[in-house]
Amino acid sequence: QVQLKESGGGSVQAGGSLRLSCVASGNMMSSFCMAWFRQTPGKAREGVAGIRGVDGVIFYADSVKGRFTISKDSAKNTLYLQMNNLTPEDTANYYCAADWCWPDQVLTADYQNLGQGTQVTVSS
Repeated sequence: QVQLKESGGGSVQAGGSLRLSCVASGNMMSSFCMAWFRQTPGKAREGVAGIRGVDGVIFYADSVKGRFTISKDSAKNTLYLQMNNLTPEDTANYYCAADWCWPDQVLTADYQNLGQGTQVTVSS
């Protein structure tokens, strides 16, 4: 089992930036895909950014391309999400996930290892 702990959320004004971190521990595998998801009440979760485990290829949702950057420090078992030019539509609980995934399903796989999330609130 993998434990994931997020941090870095908060409240910002539109146009601001935040950097989320996710520290992984436990039975973490270097071949695992890792991704950031977000969810608001009443809506389905959305995969916003992910890194494919086998080759490090990065994927972004169209809604965040050009504004969010995902990165990983393998030595620290930490996943990051740099979020710039935030808008109120980015308000959500953001959580990270890690698991084996099919190559074309980095943002849609049924990840079994999930963190509890960190809240991001963007005001206009």
